[in-house]
Amino acid sequence: IVTDAGSTKRDVIVAARSALKGKIAQFVPGHPIAGAEKSGVAAATPELFRNRRVVLTPLPENPAAAVSKVQRAWESCGARIAKMNPDEHDGVLAAVSHLPHVLAFALVHDIAARENAAQLFSYAAGGFRDFTRIASSHPEMWRDICIANRDRLLEEIDRYSKNLGCMRKIVGAADSAALEKLFSEARATRQRWLDGEFES
Repeated sequence: IVTDAGSTKRDVIVAARSALKGKIAQFVPGHPIAGAEKSGVAAATPELFRNRRVVLTPLPENPAAAVSKVQRAWESCGARIAKMNPDEHDGVLAAVSHLPHVLAFALVHDIAARENAAQLFSYAAGGFRDFTRIASSHPEMWRDICIANRDRLLEEIDRYSKNLGCMRKIVGAADSAALEKLFSEARATRQRWLDGEFES
């Protein structure tokens, strides 16, 4: 049995079908929703997958026994298993993983390109650090993820740009009530997420 841990699934499955051909039933695609901005052996931690979600995207050709074996392997690491189809996986991860990484990289790149970058970075504190933490992630890996999932990522960038445009209008209009409402709703939703309300 072969499995993977990639952040995109559709392109990996295409590659697996090409490489494995008649043995594709032995490939069970997977993606652990775990990790950090640091990579490599030096960043290893034995608790990385404990109580973290791992998404399996089984193929029609996969025998139930093969899927079960991969699932048990992840569960032995303490992971919680979810299953979805590859297309759904790539859409979900574009929204909550790939887009945030692009935004973090873009903000740091934008500040660094300014004439007064040194001054700006000297005053950057907790908020900037929290927002841009994932910009310390592996550039080559994220290059590949963005290209592999570019159709879904572009949809998310367009959606975010539209919402950012709406926020710009609210700020431009000095609409304090609308701005506070938006911030309050976002804060409450994030707290619900932290409280595990959206776990399935």
